[in-house]
Amino acid sequence: MKHSFKQRLAILYLISTTAIIGILLFFIVFTVSKNVFKQLDNYLLSEVHKHQSDIVIDRNTIHFNQNAWMEREHRELEINPIFVEILDINGHILEKSPNLKDQTLKFYPNKNQTFINYRLDDIPIRQYQKQIVKNGKIYGYLLVAMSHQNAQFVIDKLKRTLLILFPIVLILLFFWAYFIAGRSIKPVADVIQTANRISQSNLKERIALPGHQDELHYLAVTINNLLDRLENAIKREKQFTSDAAHELKTPLQVMKGNMEVLLRKPRTNETYREKIGKCINEIDRLSYLTDQLLLLARFESQQNALEFKQVSLDEITEQIIQKYIAEINEKHIDFKLQIKALQQVKTDPYLLHIIINNLISNAVKYTPEKGKIIIESGQQNDKIFFKITNSGSHIPKEELTQIFHPFYRSNALQHHHIKGTGLGLSIVNRLVELLNLEIDVHSENNWTTFRVSFPV
Repeated sequence: MKHSFKQRLAILYLISTTAIIGILLFFIVFTVSKNVFKQLDNYLLSEVHKHQSDIVIDRNTIHFNQNAWMEREHRELEINPIFVEILDINGHILEKSPNLKDQTLKFYPNKNQTFINYRLDDIPIRQYQKQIVKNGKIYGYLLVAMSHQNAQFVIDKLKRTLLILFPIVLILLFFWAYFIAGRSIKPVADVIQTANRISQSNLKERIALPGHQDELHYLAVTINNLLDRLENAIKREKQFTSDAAHELKTPLQVMKGNMEVLLRKPRTNETYREKIGKCINEIDRLSYLTDQLLLLARFESQQNALEFKQVSLDEITEQIIQKYIAEINEKHIDFKLQIKALQQVKTDPYLLHIIINNLISNAVKYTPEKGKIIIESGQQNDKIFFKITNSGSHIPKEELTQIFHPFYRSNALQHHHIKGTGLGLSIVNRLVELLNLEIDVHSENNWTTFRVSFPV
């Protein structure tokens, strides 16, 4: 049988409370019994001392003061009777109190100065026996006993009362615990109801925060933060899908237009070559865009495949520069390389290659003829940095965070002659996150600087 969380919580509370109350009741009964018998024992000891003073040893014979038997407690059984016996060294009765009549107390030779419980004529008796000693010689034994029926009655009554109250208290506790559990998990029920109302088309709703700063408050905050991330991720996904569709649609329309022109009527070979060449350029653009999209998608699951090694920044930078040296010379760019030799960083070499390649490619594309590019590396504030600065381009301050979004191109109308997909910097940003690096961008007075920082 399956129980709800509220029922399980109430049952667990009841079990733990039952154990605690059971221990407490046992302790109460034990303490009361101990105190009752302690008083009884003190009374017995006082009687032992009193009757011991009535014993006289004369010529190795034990004599007892007969007037002591005339006391009320020895003659009447009803009022706190005290039973007394005096035995010789062999355990034979020399004297006994009149209230014993035909009964005799039990003698235990090996239990001297010990309290003993037994039943005498179906009456519970507590007895204390002590040796009669004079000058180090044992002459006999003094046995003093009294009924502990009243004390036992009090203890038994207490036990019965507690046994009757125990299940009643447990039943009341269960319903109270069930009520408290329901109140305690009400915020959880609110979380469930809110979560059930949230869907892809309703991501703006959030869970109301409980008033107390407890675990449920932190749970609600955590779920709200998760919903924020989900909402942002879905927004980015929708924007990415829309932008990707737009980027893919443009070259397809260009190719379709060129082919329709060729199909309307016969054209010269020159026209065919021109139109087919434009189609091939668009196919190349589509191929490059597809590769970039696949690369960006693959990085979403790249975290587990990272392979960190010691990488030399100067070597990897020089390898990449060789790919663009022809374009740099063609545009007569003033190129300066200020990379420290043997500057080592621990990272994934393949992903670092893509980061630096995209940054250098971006700088070369947006630097005008006779512009300037400076690439630097060094160490500052316990961090190794790679910095690339190029002239001739300015990114407005409000766009500095947007340039890392997929398909976003700053001042696209001013740079319509520059080919690009707007995915390069978004790939850089994603890889920087994967490698736990930092990237900063600064643009002022037609100079733009990208800086990547590595932990030492």
